[in-house]
Amino acid sequence: MNKSETAAVLMVEHRMNCTQSVLSVFCQEFKLNRNQALRIAMGFGGGMGRTGKTCGAVTGAYMVLGLSQRLNENNARESIERTYILVQEFNKKFKELNGSIICKELIKYDLNSPEGLAEARSNAVFSTVCPKLVSDAVKVLETILPTY
Repeated sequence: MNKSETAAVLMVEHRMNCTQSVLSVFCQEFKLNRNQALRIAMGFGGGMGRTGKTCGAVTGAYMVLGLSQRLNENNARESIERTYILVQEFNKKFKELNGSIICKELIKYDLNSPEGLAEARSNAVFSTVCPKLVSDAVKVLETILPTY
């Protein structure tokens, strides 16, 4: 199973949120403790803590893009600027596939309301729509990640 498939399976079978699912498939590659990664990513699902903002798969990808950079301790701004360029490239490609990077727009439910969350759950959004977004995020990452 490749990374994008693994990330989708982690979301459904292990009940991880989108951010955790994306970040976790890159832990070994970046020598990141998986338990710590899952804890760091915990609050980002549902578009930043179920607020419907930036999709958790997207924020997970941003974390991976940051991890992919070598930090220039003498000029941190240089590393930040490189990361911003990658984030913008990621956004463009993810939007081409899905039309948006905003959770509420992608899943068509407002997770910030009890009714919206209940509707999303009853319509199995987290096991149908979200795993595809997670898979797409990983696929896009694999096309733009810098090589070492």
